[in-house]
Amino acid sequence: MDLGTALALAFIIIGIIMLIAEAASPGSFILVPGTVLIVLGGIGLVSPDWLLSWWAPIVAVIVLIPMTLITIKLYQRLAPPIPPETTVAASLVGTTGIVTREVGPNDLKGKVRIQHDTWSATASKVIPVGRSVLVKASEGVHVVVEEMSESGKAA
Repeated sequence: MDLGTALALAFIIIGIIMLIAEAASPGSFILVPGTVLIVLGGIGLVSPDWLLSWWAPIVAVIVLIPMTLITIKLYQRLAPPIPPETTVAASLVGTTGIVTREVGPNDLKGKVRIQHDTWSATASKVIPVGRSVLVKASEGVHVVVEEMSESGKAA
């Protein structure tokens, strides 16, 4: 067996091992190099001399690019991105809530009920209990709110 054929078979075997590893542990992104190695090995079996030429790396890149895009789309379909299960203060900007404990400037004792959670809040002026507020920003683990007028707009 000449060097080209041996190398082609090695590419195929390594590629198959990588695909099995990907099937056993999905998401490690071994699918792309495994597929590229199998394609190069298959071409090398047909034309062993070509496998050792300067064209082999070019074909590897040509196969690599679409395989990467296909793999990314496949993983996006298998596990679509979902919003975080926990609410973070930054995701509350633009939402409304009700003051449950008086909110004031430079004071984190104020509390605002937003959706189903209570958050520490500050504001540029004192906002009494029971008033509707709009979340304008988040700073760490508290929110900055602004009182809403009767028409439902920020005052």
